[in-house]
Amino acid sequence: MSVRAGIVVTGTEVLTGRVRDLNGPWLADRLLELGVELAHITQCGDRADDLTAQLVFLAGQQVDLIITSGGLGPTADDLTVATVAQFYGRELVLDTGLEQRIADILRRLTAGRQGVDFDAVLAANRKQAMVPVGAQILEPVGTAPGVVLHSEHLPTVVVLPGPPRELQPMWATAVATDGVQQAIAGRTEYRQQTVRMFGLPESGLAETLRDAQSQITGFDRLEITTCLRRGELEIVTRYEPEAADSYTALVDLLRERHPRELFSEDGTLVDDQVAGLLAGRTIATAESCTAGLLAARLADRAGSSAYLAGGVVSYSNDAKIELLGVDGALIAQHGAVSEPVARAMAEGALARFGADTAVGITGIAGPGGGTAEKPVGTVCFGVAVAGRDTVVRTLRLPGDRSDVRERSTTVAMHLLRQELGRP
Repeated sequence: MSVRAGIVVTGTEVLTGRVRDLNGPWLADRLLELGVELAHITQCGDRADDLTAQLVFLAGQQVDLIITSGGLGPTADDLTVATVAQFYGRELVLDTGLEQRIADILRRLTAGRQGVDFDAVLAANRKQAMVPVGAQILEPVGTAPGVVLHSEHLPTVVVLPGPPRELQPMWATAVATDGVQQAIAGRTEYRQQTVRMFGLPESGLAETLRDAQSQITGFDRLEITTCLRRGELEIVTRYEPEAADSYTALVDLLRERHPRELFSEDGTLVDDQVAGLLAGRTIATAESCTAGLLAARLADRAGSSAYLAGGVVSYSNDAKIELLGVDGALIAQHGAVSEPVARAMAEGALARFGADTAVGITGIAGPGGGTAEKPVGTVCFGVAVAGRDTVVRTLRLPGDRSDVRERSTTVAMHLLRQELGRP
């Protein structure tokens, strides 16, 4: 029988949607990597009775491990540790050593700040040093420690802080504790691999997977999850080591059927692939409907290579003319959303920033506008590489304004990948 887990995300701000839950999905991925089956993710507000109800529910589902996130701060609504202790029938006690470590952290945080009453700050944070008897303490990443409670008769509970920047580093420490290791001792070992495709509809992938089911021995031992993200197909496969040959056969079939669309067999993102291809180069952007999102996406991967020379956001025709040197007559003849203008924008950015690579994007993202000939979602692209003819494309992208803008940047990244990757 596989090891099962449940996640409880606490916080009224998450429950009401004011804050987006990042911890549930992140922890789900980590459990998958461990070979632990995730049974439930639940959310509740900052109320002790509601959290207790979640713990009782998950224990009734025969999970081996419960992970909570949030509710570890010093304020009155931070009730998770006390509630978990009550669920376990454990008394809360002050850990003086932990209290001193928290005090040291607070001294560093308040050093140099005028008018701070340190004793008052320490008193307010003392509740964070109250831990259940027998709990294993997870050292604070911020000021809030986590705890692990293990019992032979109840699921092991891992109590983690809410801020992802604190929860994520603490997770590895939690997994290494005796309590968690005992809870997951019976887990099945899995491997997980990701491949990515672009330009293939989900229906096309579904047809290939149906053929794979009939052609590949052991296909039923592959747990395949597909997801459409920003116009790309992400195919995640989990399998036991003995099914490795079946997974290899699946990738071989995808490569044979869709050689142009399969761009990543090791899970790497197109952003990272483009970053590698841009090593030693400089790139500039000229964007209209994407409002600088492509430049921002490139900058996220720039790091120390500093290949992004600059960018122009040019919604108006005047801006295209003055900042990028686009011929006004060209716009008048073909319209601002056209392949000739996308080419001129890319080549204008190439010249303006002295780069050797440039991308121009001009389109109609909506929500209004467009014509029967050029409806909302019509986007034109130009990719200019010094010494080559500029490549242009026109696509009609589905979705609302946000979808069109996001998909446009993805298309631009793939056009860059294709152009920079060819001899």
